Amino acid sequence: MFEKVLIANRGEIALRILRACHELGLRVVAVHSSADTQLKHVRLADESVCIGPPASAQSYLNIPAIIAAAEVTGADAIHPGYGFLSENADFAERVETSGFVFIGPPPAAIRTMGDKVQAIQTMKAAGVPTVPGSDGVLADDIGSVVRLAEEIGLPVIVKAVGGGGGRGMRVALSSAELPDLIPLTRGEAQAAFGDSRLYMEKFLTHPRHVEIQVLADAHGNAIHLGERDCSMQRRHQKVIEEAPAPGLAAGERERIGRLCTRACLEMGYRGAGTFEFLYQDGEFYFIEMNTRLQVEHPVTEMITGLDIVQEQLRIAAGEPLGVRQEDVSFSGHAIECRINAEHPETFAPSPGSVSLWHAPGGPGVRVDSHLYTGYTVPPFYDSLVGKLVAWGVNRPAAIARMQLALNEIVTEGLVTNVPLHQILLDSDGFSGGGADIHFLEKWLAREAVSEAPEGA
Repeated sequence: MFEKVLIANRGEIALRILRACHELGLRVVAVHSSADTQLKHVRLADESVCIGPPASAQSYLNIPAIIAAAEVTGADAIHPGYGFLSENADFAERVETSGFVFIGPPPAAIRTMGDKVQAIQTMKAAGVPTVPGSDGVLADDIGSVVRLAEEIGLPVIVKAVGGGGGRGMRVALSSAELPDLIPLTRGEAQAAFGDSRLYMEKFLTHPRHVEIQVLADAHGNAIHLGERDCSMQRRHQKVIEEAPAPGLAAGERERIGRLCTRACLEMGYRGAGTFEFLYQDGEFYFIEMNTRLQVEHPVTEMITGLDIVQEQLRIAAGEPLGVRQEDVSFSGHAIECRINAEHPETFAPSPGSVSLWHAPGGPGVRVDSHLYTGYTVPPFYDSLVGKLVAWGVNRPAAIARMQLALNEIVTEGLVTNVPLHQILLDSDGFSGGGADIHFLEKWLAREAVSEAPEGA
């Protein structure tokens, strides 16, 4: 096992990684921007290094500065967390060629899964079900694209090959929309990802977003930790996640789980990863693989009792998995609400100073947050300030516990989306379970109409 780990991230996930490291007796180096000197994990770390000004491009995305910080502090390994450089194959490669251990999958696996077309082809070869689509990059000729769309069956969704985070994708309900939609999406893809290539898939009308958590070591072992339902989304961004997925039978879980672990072994995957699927009418359709730790990993930890971050550390240190598939058991139900510093109705980011922070507690309640009284949330980064997780013996019990926990949160001086979660958990669409990925946006639109003044 390593002696010292550098955390190349910030906020709640950096604090989560620090705690996992300290539990294993590892020392921690925190790198931070000049705007983040007061972050909780920076104050708790064994060492800290300022790597640049507030702008991410000059700090958390500054590969030479991060490598230099690892060198001057004598770190053994680098954990990228999620976001920033976590799925950057060039960064993973640079970490390894500089003599450090990258706590994540091999650079080649990151590169393969980062190319959405190559990822789909890899999954097809491994027997993982995929969405009917172009089976490759779209041609420049609009006529051939239109013919392909009609063969696949409209509506279709056009996606950026290098896309992610819900960007670089547009839906065409009819073939007549494609001549305008294709160049628009190409331009967006080029601007966002430096890659204008597109591919096409059939647009499923009422799918759920169900993902499978996997762990694989360097000794030929791979396991899955069940599924998460992440269908509560706004603009392709997850808002609430839960495990297990409501209404999914154990046989379905085992079937898709086995396919995912087999795919890991066939492509030489190592570390933690997540296979993301659209699930409709009892069928799974692969959409992408996240080659990193997921924001929603706590719900899986709550129902399995496993520490995914510590497993990442052990795997990266060369240890074999300490648990076999037959040892993985699932207990109860867990729900995660993402707490963002944003207006609950307009979703405008709302950075500011926290004059009072009180976290909820009690049995089955977990809070992953870097907030504390006196801390100021800066305006330069993602608005996520915490994750509230509630566990119950079943889904109704977990919902009831989450409602109590949301009522206990006190965050003065900072506007958050807690009121949105409180209303959403009470809605029939959520409480019934099994809502599709379009539910939240439709629900928000109905709420906005119902609250609008007469004549508006």
